[in-house]
Amino acid sequence: MLTITRALYDQIVKHSRADHPDEACGVVAGPVGTGRPERFIPMLNAARSPTFYEFDSADLLKLYREMDDRDEEPVIVYHSHTATEAYPSRTDISYANEPQAHYVLVSTADSDGAGPFQFRSFTIVDGVVTEEEVKVVEEYDA
Repeated sequence: MLTITRALYDQIVKHSRADHPDEACGVVAGPVGTGRPERFIPMLNAARSPTFYEFDSADLLKLYREMDDRDEEPVIVYHSHTATEAYPSRTDISYANEPQAHYVLVSTADSDGAGPFQFRSFTIVDGVVTEEEVKVVEEYDA
């Protein structure tokens, strides 16, 4: 199960809507080994495409160095789908290289970027996609 604060949930949705009709992408980092998403890091979709996302390689390298310096890891890797449901595509599955991460997809397909959306989370390990419950909380327990 993914437990996420309302503030982080809202930031992911806002980014997905703002980049519509292109796919949005980003990471939510957290302390290594905790599984707790804490730091929202929106990324630029280097592909600038409504059907595909790609992290800029230089930005991604910078992000991983920064997370390493802060003893963080990617807890959530997110992106949006602008024309399809919030479910990992074959390409998404092939790019999923963080087995501990939650892969969040937001679909803005049924809207103009401001209306209804889907918010779903998955684990992707060795090509196996498993949907998981998303629990939105106001704040994390201490």
